[in-house]
Amino acid sequence: MNKHYFFVHISLFVILAFLAATLFYTRNAVFEYVRVKTPLADFFSLWNPSAYPSLTDPITSDLYGISSEGIVVMDNDTKVVLFGKNQNAVFSMASTTKLMTALVALEHYTTEDTVTIQRVDIEGVRVGFKKGEKLLFKDLLYAMLLPSGNDAAYAVAQNYPGGVEAFVEKMNAKAKELSLGATHFSDPTGLDDQGDYTTPMELARLASIALSNKTIAEVVSTKEKTITTFDNTRSYRLVNLNRLLGNNGVSGVKTGYTDGAGGILITAQKKNGHTILFVVMKSRDRFFDTRKILGKIDETVSYKNFIFTPSTD
Repeated sequence: MNKHYFFVHISLFVILAFLAATLFYTRNAVFEYVRVKTPLADFFSLWNPSAYPSLTDPITSDLYGISSEGIVVMDNDTKVVLFGKNQNAVFSMASTTKLMTALVALEHYTTEDTVTIQRVDIEGVRVGFKKGEKLLFKDLLYAMLLPSGNDAAYAVAQNYPGGVEAFVEKMNAKAKELSLGATHFSDPTGLDDQGDYTTPMELARLASIALSNKTIAEVVSTKEKTITTFDNTRSYRLVNLNRLLGNNGVSGVKTGYTDGAGGILITAQKKNGHTILFVVMKSRDRFFDTRKILGKIDETVSYKNFIFTPSTD
């Protein structure tokens, strides 16, 4: 027994000695690289955070006329929430669901893949595709995110391995992976008010993640586009439903509406080197609400830099 403990102690000693030597070597190597290769100011700039946003005048007192029951205004760089109303309450998310549909689809398809239209009897907004038509996957992204075509979203899900059921399962797995614990999907379109839901806060986070994908960011910033079937026999003109797009720095991202969900709008505004995300949910006039909040933020937001400047002495 004593011999056994002796070998255990020796083994632990050897492991700890190895770890200590590795840490010592790594530390010296890093600092030697910094000393020789990297100017000190540049090295410390790696830890300089983005400019921190704040409001000079809170907007809670200026919400007269705004009908949205859920609101989040978030700086996209720092993820600082500038304003929230019922930000952690659960609401139906309608067609903003399609942001997750796009994220999941982009993990499987390439933009040049061809997708076959399998069903045309889809409820809600449709582009009008014909059964059997083939289109490039990227064109279906435009069809899904500009006019919010449910037939486009279902085509993407139906052509996924395992079909719609497997696709929706992947959407929920992706939500869990992204720590969107209050978000759930039951279809790829957002038609199910009871099964497709999230919070304003999590919808802002989902939008932020979606915009970090260059393909999605490009698509949602497009006002209109004409797409053509793979055999060039039919074309479809797609118009973005976001009336604010292109005005006052607005560069996306997604609209949503059902009778149960009310009006939903996610907006990204790029201005003075910063991007701010606006989410309004269950609104009677999502565009009016967003314009009013956006205007107030324009008037009151300011940014402060907290920068470490090393001494040159």
